[in-house]
Amino acid sequence: MEEKYDVVVAGGGAAGLGGALALARARRSVLVVDAGRPRNAPAGHVHAYLGREGTPPAELYEIGRKEVTSYGAEIVTGTVESASRHRDGFVVTLDGGRSVRARRLLITTGVTDGLPDVPGLAGRWGRDVLHCPYCHGYEVRDQRIGVLATGPVAWHQAEVWRQWSEHVTVILHGAPEPDEAQALRLTARGIRVVPGPAGSVEVTGDRLTGVKLASGEVVPLDALVVAPSPAAGSPLLGSLGLAAADVEFGGQVIGSQVPADPAGKTSVPGVWVAGNVADLSAQVITAAAAGTKAGSMINMELVNEDTYDAVHQYRHRTGTFFEREALEDWYRSRPALWSGRPNAQLVTEASRLTPGRVLDAGCGEGGDAIWLAGHGWQVTAVDLASTALDRGAAHAAEAGAEVAGRITWTQTDLRSEPPASGTYDLVSAQYLHLPAAERQALFSRLAEAVAPGGTLLLVGHDPSDPAHGGGHGAGHGPQHDNGNTHGTRPHLIPLFTVEEVSGELDPAVWDIHTAEIRERSTADRAGREATARDVVLVARRR
Repeated sequence: MEEKYDVVVAGGGAAGLGGALALARARRSVLVVDAGRPRNAPAGHVHAYLGREGTPPAELYEIGRKEVTSYGAEIVTGTVESASRHRDGFVVTLDGGRSVRARRLLITTGVTDGLPDVPGLAGRWGRDVLHCPYCHGYEVRDQRIGVLATGPVAWHQAEVWRQWSEHVTVILHGAPEPDEAQALRLTARGIRVVPGPAGSVEVTGDRLTGVKLASGEVVPLDALVVAPSPAAGSPLLGSLGLAAADVEFGGQVIGSQVPADPAGKTSVPGVWVAGNVADLSAQVITAAAAGTKAGSMINMELVNEDTYDAVHQYRHRTGTFFEREALEDWYRSRPALWSGRPNAQLVTEASRLTPGRVLDAGCGEGGDAIWLAGHGWQVTAVDLASTALDRGAAHAAEAGAEVAGRITWTQTDLRSEPPASGTYDLVSAQYLHLPAAERQALFSRLAEAVAPGGTLLLVGHDPSDPAHGGGHGAGHGPQHDNGNTHGTRPHLIPLFTVEEVSGELDPAVWDIHTAEIRERSTADRAGREATARDVVLVARRR
């Protein structure tokens, strides 16, 4: 099995298979992880599914799996336990500890039905204990149908089920008696209301025959309608920070689902939902359609990303990447380019210093700036791309007013508008890889911005780093992969050595405390543990 996929689909019911089919036909690499426990497994047949009316659920899903795998998608048995962001994608952990990479996630894990606590009821669920008239109403037409009234939604249920049978009885089971207006509607339709509560479900042979009340009276019935409490919740959703929201109907909370836009896109970048996890009322055909729509939209998002990658690479090849328009396009190509965590070398060095004024040059989406502000620094965060700065400011606001108040976000080109001389106690430039002449000029201006007694911190990818330089030398190899984007083709990255940057500082002005190559643990593009090699220069201005 490949370790990296365009999309991992969690859940292989109608929604998951629908999404996987759309994506596989779009020639995307897809992994479907399914536990084989669909919500409708107790039901004998699927109804209201055009072209597949009356098909047993297991047969429908077997047909779907064959269709999906015929286009190259993979299906494994299991569950997705968690997912965490890694660069611009996700590391997805399956039960058993297996991990794979994914650019996008489609979650179709459905819901768990909470049923009324009535002895014998759960064992008949999906057979003659029902909830959806459009799924099962025709099969119990003209029979004796009971509605277990656990809340206000029962009156709506009773009126709807009356369409399929004249013999509808409501059993009060926690719900108050109907008010005058409700009683009138029920009486007009010939719907009887009996006091409860229900004591147990009566079964003869393998058929429901009635409900025994707490009083001992038995209400003869052929089917019982309940209002389950379907809840969307799983460790996977929690690991992504996705919380289900309550769904109300007629003043009663009837369950929970994950909020998403009409195509299934959630508030977490790169994560989509479809089926009952996003729509409690979705029947099987609706769930399949929602999965298909989500899969199509995911493909479109990936098409846009692939196109941006191609433009990004083209601009590197033609030497036009390091301009504002190109950087803005790069940031707009994805909801997030970076992890949000501070760079390891910055944390190591800044932790040794007394907080003061700091210039974060090329701050990106603000991971370093927010960490510095959280540790007492007054931060000037500078970047060429306003899109990156806007994201950084939003993340800082989430960190709290105290942190956000210590950061000034500035959009400027430091090559043409250098910072004021002798201003900052710390100047940090993390992985600013420019063409050699531009880098030398910029680093010289950054050095001038350090106040007497202040610190200059320059960090970059060493040319010997297998993921970035591969030993080809400081930017002189054919192509170097910056390791931060998902594109399958490498980017041209002008790298530098520690000797180059240390040799550019005047020894009469600077004391060089550190000029070395440091190794750190990271992950490669497949999510496997790897070792990165960084150029680290720490110098103090006399």
